[in-house]
Amino acid sequence: MRTMAAHPSEELPHPAVRGTRIRVYVWDLVVRNTHWVIALSMAVLIATGLYIAKPFGFPGGTPSPHFLMGWVKVVHSYAAIFFTLAVVVRIIWLFVSPVRYARWSEWLPWARYRRRDVLTSLKFYLFLRRHPPDVVGHNPLAGLAYVGVFLLYLLMITSGLALYAAHELPGAFMKSFQFLIPIYGGLQTARFVHHLVMWLLIGFGVHHVYSVALTSALEKNGEADSIFSGYKFVQREDLEKELADEAAEHAGRRRG
Repeated sequence: MRTMAAHPSEELPHPAVRGTRIRVYVWDLVVRNTHWVIALSMAVLIATGLYIAKPFGFPGGTPSPHFLMGWVKVVHSYAAIFFTLAVVVRIIWLFVSPVRYARWSEWLPWARYRRRDVLTSLKFYLFLRRHPPDVVGHNPLAGLAYVGVFLLYLLMITSGLALYAAHELPGAFMKSFQFLIPIYGGLQTARFVHHLVMWLLIGFGVHHVYSVALTSALEKNGEADSIFSGYKFVQREDLEKELADEAAEHAGRRRG
């Protein structure tokens, strides 16, 4: 079977027919790995962060054999390193990934046909439309949501660096991030932002799991499995429509 072009100069990777659907490689290895590193490190950061904010279960006696808070902070710091690296790698990958569904254009509805589907996606999430929009990767509303989520990630990272720098000794590398403290208006504001963003991300996580389960059940396209395998099984006509829309968009830009 011939490979259908995702772009006039690009081939869609690894399509194969399965019944009325086409197997499409949507999430590449970098996307999948950064997704899980972010998810798992966030779980550790939330658990340890809640303990740091409101510690409990301190044993009596001398602190040296029971340095629980110290261990929690160490785990929190290492989880923050993994989280930060994964976020930075994913942002870079938005601009260098060879797979079209991992690029920034999947997050920002720059193309006309993507902007057209924003309202369709909103109607689906508000239960005003029975079927989800016919897209292969992220629908444009979900893409915009990821822009907001990654901005929250950056707030979490920078506010955390401000809090960390405040307690570092002079001359330590992390002390160089103390310039973030006045940007946030002081440590109390940085701490408030750090705590508030944590709850916003918890809310996003709950909604994310719900949305994946909902769209996977309705579309029956392997949505939930795709973050492990990288592949979705989409209707042939949906893929052809998306490719035709993108080709028309490129043709219009060349004429313009």
